[in-house]
Amino acid sequence: MCPLKEQTTAFFAPNTMDNEYQIKIVRSLAEIAPKAWDSCANPVSPSAHGVQTDAPKARRAANPFLSHDFLSALEESGSVGAQAGWLPQHILLFDKAGQLAGAMPCYLKVHSRGEYVFDHAWAHAYQRYGLPYYPKLQAAVPFTPVTGPRMLVPPGKDRARRRQLLLQTAIERVHRENLSSFHMTFASHEDWREAGAAGLIQRKDQQFHWHNHDFTHFDDFLASLASRKRKAVRRERRAVLCRDIHVEHITGRDITEAHWDHFFAFYMDTGNRKWGTPYLNRQFFSLIGQSMANQILLIFARRHGKYIAGALNFIGQDTLYGRYWGALEHHPFLHFEICYYQAIDYAIAHRLNRVEAGAQGEHKLARGYLPTPTYSAHYFADPGFAQAVRRYVEEEHHAVDDEIDYYLSHSPFRKDST
Repeated sequence: MCPLKEQTTAFFAPNTMDNEYQIKIVRSLAEIAPKAWDSCANPVSPSAHGVQTDAPKARRAANPFLSHDFLSALEESGSVGAQAGWLPQHILLFDKAGQLAGAMPCYLKVHSRGEYVFDHAWAHAYQRYGLPYYPKLQAAVPFTPVTGPRMLVPPGKDRARRRQLLLQTAIERVHRENLSSFHMTFASHEDWREAGAAGLIQRKDQQFHWHNHDFTHFDDFLASLASRKRKAVRRERRAVLCRDIHVEHITGRDITEAHWDHFFAFYMDTGNRKWGTPYLNRQFFSLIGQSMANQILLIFARRHGKYIAGALNFIGQDTLYGRYWGALEHHPFLHFEICYYQAIDYAIAHRLNRVEAGAQGEHKLARGYLPTPTYSAHYFADPGFAQAVRRYVEEEHHAVDDEIDYYLSHSPFRKDST
């Protein structure tokens, strides 16, 4: 892995722009006021649904991962940066009055780790093609396979144009800095559609989400399942509880550094087994605990007075996002209880519309989580290579659509329930 060099802040104007807007590339979110960034990343929506009793929706970001608090915690903790191979290069768009009019969270990357949209085959092919694949430019939230906007532009005058300027700037940076490519991963459908219209290669994948159909209790959800699936869920939940395992939900000011110590042990156990080197360090969790406590839900399992497992969730305005899980003791179905069933319980109790339980995992289907498309867009500096990738992705689209149709045909729900 070749090292990334820190770069200084730079101003420039995309080639086709007039004097109405100015682009600034910053290497840290510390260079932009939190309120200004969040006004673009999570503009206030009066129609936000789902209110936690101890955290008013006005204080809760619709997408917590795009917030200044979350992204700056990654930077301040050193979880991203030159040494991690994720060098922040955020694109900011300012109007003539000097007000932030749009933003794109971007990173220069010298590897493809922590992305969850896999391009390792492209990297190998690009190098066989005789060109270096790294560094590349990535619009993303590091280590976070959660769909959200990447062209962060609040409503108002020239919104479509401001979005276009952000995308145009990213593409121009590929050529200006001799990069191989630009990638926009886990993009919103709107971003994906507009990127495709601008000529980027559109890619699809899928993950599993749970949807709340106005359930008032977990038993209402169970009633919507086919009989065999309903019995299986009940059996799995009983198997956990009969082992003298007790579940706790911890959020807001109740979260302490001791809780983070326990969770970090769980996280490290999973990371060491699955990834080799976990992406996040201990300081990151302290930072989000200080700045985002009202948007964090820890679900812990206790046995014989000792915490044995736990999951970290983030609370949006209408969605519960499951992120990391780990366990120091392993019991049948404990993972399903802590990560899936308890998340459903919480979402129903707090009137959240959806639970996103992370990437991959077809085992989620039997537990009420249905396939949902995810989107990414890609631009390559070399036209020949871009054409080859485009052909590949067109074939991949059909495979993804067929996979989603297959999973839906094996839905665990009663045919008359949804």
